[in-house]
Amino acid sequence: MTEIWNRRLGWAWGMCALVLSLTIGTAEAVVTTIPQSALIPSTTYYTDSIGGGIGDIVVMTGGGSAPGIGDLTGRNDDGFSGPKSLGFTLNFFGTNQTQYFVNNNGNISFNAGISDFTPNGPQGAPQPIISPFFADVDTRNLLSGVTHLRTNIANEIIVTWDQVGYFGNNADKLNSFQLVLRGPGFTIPAGEGAIGFFYKGMQWETGDASGGSGGFGGTPAAVGFGDGLANGEVLDGSIVAGISGVVNNHHIWFDIVAGVPVVTPPGDGGPPVGAVPEPATLLLMGTGLAGLTAWRFRKPAHSK
Repeated sequence: MTEIWNRRLGWAWGMCALVLSLTIGTAEAVVTTIPQSALIPSTTYYTDSIGGGIGDIVVMTGGGSAPGIGDLTGRNDDGFSGPKSLGFTLNFFGTNQTQYFVNNNGNISFNAGISDFTPNGPQGAPQPIISPFFADVDTRNLLSGVTHLRTNIANEIIVTWDQVGYFGNNADKLNSFQLVLRGPGFTIPAGEGAIGFFYKGMQWETGDASGGSGGFGGTPAAVGFGDGLANGEVLDGSIVAGISGVVNNHHIWFDIVAGVPVVTPPGDGGPPVGAVPEPATLLLMGTGLAGLTAWRFRKPAHSK
């Protein structure tokens, strides 16, 4: 019993420290690492449990920042859609957000759409971002699925990248993953959270233009959150080879505390062993901070 309470107290103090460090505006950027043990084995989407399907096809730009609307079937490479209304106000890293963009490359963002196909650092991009799996998704192949959006539940949006391929125009391997995002007006069941990442089969992690070949190598996917100012929270193994296998057939829920996503404790009120941000937090200072705050949207040398 003493060990359990010690764990709970440690978790509570850790969350307080994280919230303070990310909201009081210190000069030091902070990235918290989520241990892989926080992932919960599963083989379904959230929508499989509630019914009702994964929603409508998301029609995006014609690719990258190209003007106009792309293919009405939702097939594209590097496209995005938005701004879209959340239908609620989300406090995300201390900033109230009411609109978002759905990006084909495995994430949603605030302030602007993202056409980048290679993650810039473990958080993904210098925009406020939620990345269940930021990688070079390419849905142009007819054997690939596309991105879907469901908004028919009050105070909740659900984005699903269902059986999607990878650049360039590959569908020999497919990924299936889903993002659940809830507003403050949503009544959250015990054991769930305000943000959920759900993964079914995850067969690739890198597009050909990100230095990969056959879905692997180069710069793998980013999994986590960022505020666009180098603060964030990432899954251990983000942009490291093997991340597709780490998340394959798992899910994870997050609460939002003072705008900061933190791993949701289980329904009994105590954290699972190892399923909270590790005590050791990476403080990005000196040249590391300078490099991160200098991030800009850019294509790698082997651009498409």
